[in-house]
Amino acid sequence: MAQAQTLIQAYGNLTLPSGNTTILGNIYNYWISLPNKTVDLTRSLYLPTTSPVTIPMNGSRKAAVIEPSRSALVIIDMQNFFLHPDLNSKATGGRTAVQPTLNMIDGFRKNGMPVLWTNWGLDEYDLLTIPPSFLAGFSSDNSPLTTFGSEMGLVNGTDAGRLLMRGSWNARPYGPLYDAQVEGVANGTDFYFNKNRLSGLWGPKTPLEIYLQENQITTLFFGGVNADQCVWGTLLDAYYKGYDVVYVDDISATTSPRAATDMVRYNANLDGFITNSSMVLSALA
Repeated sequence: MAQAQTLIQAYGNLTLPSGNTTILGNIYNYWISLPNKTVDLTRSLYLPTTSPVTIPMNGSRKAAVIEPSRSALVIIDMQNFFLHPDLNSKATGGRTAVQPTLNMIDGFRKNGMPVLWTNWGLDEYDLLTIPPSFLAGFSSDNSPLTTFGSEMGLVNGTDAGRLLMRGSWNARPYGPLYDAQVEGVANGTDFYFNKNRLSGLWGPKTPLEIYLQENQITTLFFGGVNADQCVWGTLLDAYYKGYDVVYVDDISATTSPRAATDMVRYNANLDGFITNSSMVLSALA
């Protein structure tokens, strides 16, 4: 209870619930572990907490208490390049995740919780600085002619543009997600962040991280594709930087073998929380 006493002395107004309750962290970033494997993530000692919500979880931690005004939905790479059937016929799981993702978007907007679209979106400078390992990984024939920035030609009469470059059709959100993104950004409920690595939070500062810090966002719900690559990379960097990370099963997918998803779920449970969209939306309703 030493950490709890430190927090009590620092603020003078903390009343811990009775029972098996512990505090982990410091006065600026801490969890309160409540009975029944519930974790209070609100940090209500020093941040305004007006409407806490308890979200059921599927992992070893059975529930989390969040403050909606400091929580956000992070959607990773739900783009034509990864999901359009004419570009990736194997991405059936990702296309199945579209509707529950739209449901989550609607639920977060209704509760005043930001939706953060975080997608590959390269510029010319990125092409000069991106490592060769990335260029090789995104090339179909290990050549510069088929990797980032290369012309993709027509897809059913549509100019797909240059591979994962900002403003190109192939880098747009897929299907109805594009309309949802445009609408949300126009209405100020959603925000769009380009990234130039698997993770949207790599390095000392990214546009996404600056937004999170400026808006005091502490709890992040993750979905998108591919679950074991860009979703996992961003979630892991968020974990390293001290954010609460929640992996949302049914809005995440990958074309990798099943073992890759098992790895993500196993480690997301260790690092944070696992849930699904139905559980989240029922709690927010």
